[in-house]
Amino acid sequence: MGMTLFIYGPLCIPVMMQIVAGCRPVEEPARLEGYRVAPRQPDGVPLLVQAPGATAEGLLLRDVSEEIADRIAHYADAHGLEPVSMLVEGPAGPLRALAFRGEPGQWPVAAGNWSAESWAAAGGEEACHAAHEVMKLRGRYAGEALRFRLNQIRARAAARVTALHETVPHVLGRGPSDPWVEEIGQRDDHAGWFFTRTYDLRHQSFAGRPSPQIRREVLLAPDAAILLPYDPLRDRVLLVEQFRMGPYARGEALPWMLEPVAGRVDPGETAAQCARREAREEAGLDLHDLLPVAKCYPTPGCSTEFYHCFVGLCDLPETAPGRGGLAEEDEDIRTHVLPFDRAMEMLSSGEARNAPLILSLLWLASKRSELRGAA
Repeated sequence: MGMTLFIYGPLCIPVMMQIVAGCRPVEEPARLEGYRVAPRQPDGVPLLVQAPGATAEGLLLRDVSEEIADRIAHYADAHGLEPVSMLVEGPAGPLRALAFRGEPGQWPVAAGNWSAESWAAAGGEEACHAAHEVMKLRGRYAGEALRFRLNQIRARAAARVTALHETVPHVLGRGPSDPWVEEIGQRDDHAGWFFTRTYDLRHQSFAGRPSPQIRREVLLAPDAAILLPYDPLRDRVLLVEQFRMGPYARGEALPWMLEPVAGRVDPGETAAQCARREAREEAGLDLHDLLPVAKCYPTPGCSTEFYHCFVGLCDLPETAPGRGGLAEEDEDIRTHVLPFDRAMEMLSSGEARNAPLILSLLWLASKRSELRGAA
């Protein structure tokens, strides 16, 4: 005889249940008296919260297989929820069922009740993509090791949704006459802070024939916002300096890099919001305006990482190096404020070795007179 589960929140939505359980179990309406389903802050994950006189609506899954129960438990574990036996009101009366909930008072919750409509509008599609990736980690990671990976999983899911819905002009580069890709298989080789995935696939060639079956490894990374702060009145830019693993692993003797302000675009956040947030966190700056420079893949041959590049107009009265970054993210950042001409000298001297910095400085050089005239 299998387990009986009480589910609530996104698992009551058919598409999410299919992703998590791998099927659609038989469901019955059920409720939990004295509780409400509240959105956890800040990520919106629904939680069972005691509330006298309230009723948490959900579904009852009777006698589910060990496989289904384990899959649902894995998904709940990724969000910090554990199974608890609770008295649930089903169609035939009260019965005991396992419900996944967090420790009471462990997280702050928002006022009001979680709703499927708000969930779908705020990021339901993203949550479905994230659930696919979470389920791939079943049997590999659990507990804190699993939850450590969740923020990056959600950020990559948000980037995927952005890519799926972004309108990209294809005038010159339009691909083959019949641009299809056949995915034969995939596997996640490494699942840490970043993921690496191997694809086996074929695609249409420019000659009009299917390509040979090819295998390609890809680094899965979220979108990033890149910001070059510029003071048009004083004609100064701000750069940040920090240790970087890329130059270190390549073998550079001094793996500290000068670059613009940058950061990962978090779920529920636009690239512009991320740029403004990172300006405050890394450099203590509030921006007057945000000017789009470019959207681009830095290494499209082997990475999903995508850059949203901006120049941010701000006040830069200080010239002395400062400090920035978040201690909880192990950031050790030094800021440099320097004249625009000095920054441009780094292009010819070779000191500027960060591609977004080079791109942003060249863009700023083309707009500098206009921006200074309007300051």
